[in-house]
Amino acid sequence: MSSAVFPRCLIVAILLSCVALAACTPTEQQESEQEIQSETVVPNPVLHFEIPVNNMDRAVAFYEHVFGLKLRRQQVDGYDMAFFPGNSISPGASGALASGEVYRPSKEGTVVYFDVPDIDAVLARAKARGASVLYPKKYIGEAGFVAEFEDTEGNRIALSQIANPE
Repeated sequence: MSSAVFPRCLIVAILLSCVALAACTPTEQQESEQEIQSETVVPNPVLHFEIPVNNMDRAVAFYEHVFGLKLRRQQVDGYDMAFFPGNSISPGASGALASGEVYRPSKEGTVVYFDVPDIDAVLARAKARGASVLYPKKYIGEAGFVAEFEDTEGNRIALSQIANPE
């Protein structure tokens, strides 16, 4: 390789690198688009929820039957927990049933909404396990349907069902 060829190759490589870097540097338009995107695409702020329970065995049996899910029992920091299935790639949050002296079931506190395919079926299973309906199924427009029940522990639990386009 001659010494005259090497510098030309080096110069071409440097020029190509500069062009590539210039393409990567955000322009004002790209920065503006990123600002708009960051303002309109906000991740769901809720990461995890805990539903207080007095009797973990009864609550696990209730929730597994009503929602057709398998909960995973585990001790966390000295508290008995039963985790709902979940993953980090799906939208929304998952949570757990939690038992201990700091967990007090209530109908007056935060309401957790479960997304379900069929509110009527879920309410029927909940009532069969001793739940009482607090707010019957109601159509709320484009958002679909909602309902609420009181679980076996005394918590207000809400259901949401997307309206089927017909």
